[in-house]
Amino acid sequence: MSKIKPSQGAPYARIMGVGGYRPTRVVPNEVILEKIDSSDEWIRSRSGIATRHWASEEETVAVMSVEASGKAIADAGIRPEQIGAVIVSTVSHFKQTPAIATEIAHLVGAGRPAAFDISAGCAGFGYGLTLAKGMIVEGSAEYVLVIGVERLSDLTDKEDRATAFLFGDGAGAVVVGPSKVPAIGPTVWGSEGDKSETIKQTVGWDEFHAERPEKFPAITQEGQAVFRWAVFEMAKVAQQALDAAGIAPEDLDVFIPHQANMRIIDSMVKTLKLPEHVTVARDVETTGNTSAASIPLAMERLLATGQAKSGDTALVIGFGAGLVYAATVVTLP
Repeated sequence: MSKIKPSQGAPYARIMGVGGYRPTRVVPNEVILEKIDSSDEWIRSRSGIATRHWASEEETVAVMSVEASGKAIADAGIRPEQIGAVIVSTVSHFKQTPAIATEIAHLVGAGRPAAFDISAGCAGFGYGLTLAKGMIVEGSAEYVLVIGVERLSDLTDKEDRATAFLFGDGAGAVVVGPSKVPAIGPTVWGSEGDKSETIKQTVGWDEFHAERPEKFPAITQEGQAVFRWAVFEMAKVAQQALDAAGIAPEDLDVFIPHQANMRIIDSMVKTLKLPEHVTVARDVETTGNTSAASIPLAMERLLATGQAKSGDTALVIGFGAGLVYAATVVTLP
């Protein structure tokens, strides 16, 4: 018989507050076109992107995260010192160690929480949300700060016609806390490692260190392969998340997919047969693809503009490099 005392967690978990930060510099397609042979019409028709935000030297991963986190903590109505864990999803913090989460935890005044980074690309927010839910239900933390943050302008090849227009910078954060009723559904997540070459960093840090190539490592992708995978396979995952939560498409109020591409978003809406009353996040038009930050940033904007409201039922799904994915149904804060 085990002598280990059982954990005393909350029965359920929920998102309590959300915050976002977009860098001050807005970059229109015209700036992108200075280095690639394309057109504003082509970029808009292929991706739906008109502008994106690029961070200044001062707008570091930590600075953007702290700004977004402060808003999320205030929105949740808790004190920073109540945070028991900080989870940061990012691929653009360039130090292998220590985790940027430890610095952010200190800067937001969280005291001595558990703090770590995860690397799950554009699905990173969903991964972090699932880990936070588990911590709260298990009892190892009462409140968890989950952050998605990227400075993808640092990893963008500005001369690559296929990707130069896609990526933006920003940070989104949520506070996850205890709930008496279900407010974060079961997560449908996974990976397809046989497709890991479709989105990747051009050169590994070890190769860069050894060979010192002229170009800094950048993110590249096989656009058509990624598009087909996202449209056809991720719609299935989204449906599985709805089924796992016991939710029908007509029961949804909001759909917040990873802001990868407007065509992907529109195709998923069509495949899922979402009713017209469902509000769909299309933040990609003015924010670009911000990877792990895209879902919380889109969530924050929908709530701030009144397009979504507290208590709405939302389907969120992230997908990207790996290829990895995570989808769940949540109640908006």
